[in-house]
Amino acid sequence: MRIIPAIDIIDGKCVRLTKGNYATQKIYNNNPLEVAKYFEDNGVQYLHLVDLDGAKSSTIINHKVLYEIASKTNLKIDFGGGLKQNKDLEIAFENGANQITGGSIAYKNPKLFLEWLQKFGADKIILGADALNRKIATQGWLETSETDVVDYILEYEKKGIQYVISTDIEKDGMLSGPSLELYEEILKSLQVKLIASGGITTIDDVFKLKELGCEGAIIGKAIYENTIDLNQLMKLC
Repeated sequence: MRIIPAIDIIDGKCVRLTKGNYATQKIYNNNPLEVAKYFEDNGVQYLHLVDLDGAKSSTIINHKVLYEIASKTNLKIDFGGGLKQNKDLEIAFENGANQITGGSIAYKNPKLFLEWLQKFGADKIILGADALNRKIATQGWLETSETDVVDYILEYEKKGIQYVISTDIEKDGMLSGPSLELYEEILKSLQVKLIASGGITTIDDVFKLKELGCEGAIIGKAIYENTIDLNQLMKLC
C-alpha cells in the first residue's frame, strides 16, 4: 500500500484544517518545499498536494508551489483544488503533477471530467469522492449534496475511473481513526483502487487500511502532530 503524505496550501503556506473548516486552519510551515523534502528524506515517494485556495475559487491559485516541489524533489504528486476547466488541468500537468484529483468538477460537470478521463487516461485522473455523512461534498467541502458516496463511485467506475480518493469529512483532522466500515463497504462493492483519507492517527490505522485492501493512505495531521513517526512507518512499510 502506498503511503501518501499530504500538504494542503493556503496563501502559499502548509496548513491543516479540521473537518474541512477553513476557520480552523493551523499553519505548520511557511515553506511547503521544506516539508516535501522532509517527506522525501524519510523515504516517501508520493505526495498529495491540495490547493485549498483554489478549491473554493474558480481556478488554480497555488500552482507555483506545485512547480517548486515538482522541480526540486522526485516526489510523484497528485494535485487537487481549483481544477474547474481545461486550462487548469494544463497548468497542473505543466507544473509537474503526475496525477490530478477532480472532486467538485466530477460532481458539477461530469461531462468535462469524463472528457479529461478519456484524454489523459485512467492512470492520470483520480476521482475525489469526499463525503459528509455519506453524502458527496464539493467546493472545498463547503457544499453538500444528497448523493450517496458508494453509489457515486459505482457510477464513475462504470465509466472507467480506476483511482478514487475518498475522505470522510467527519474524520478529517480529528485524529480519531479512519472510516474503516465505509472503506470496507466500498472495496466489497467495487473494483477501484481506493486511497483512504481522513482520520488516520496511528501506524496501526495504516495497517488496518492495508488489510482492507486500500491501494493507498493519505496521511496529514498525524504526521504534523507526531502521532505517527514517518521514519518508523516507512521502515515498517
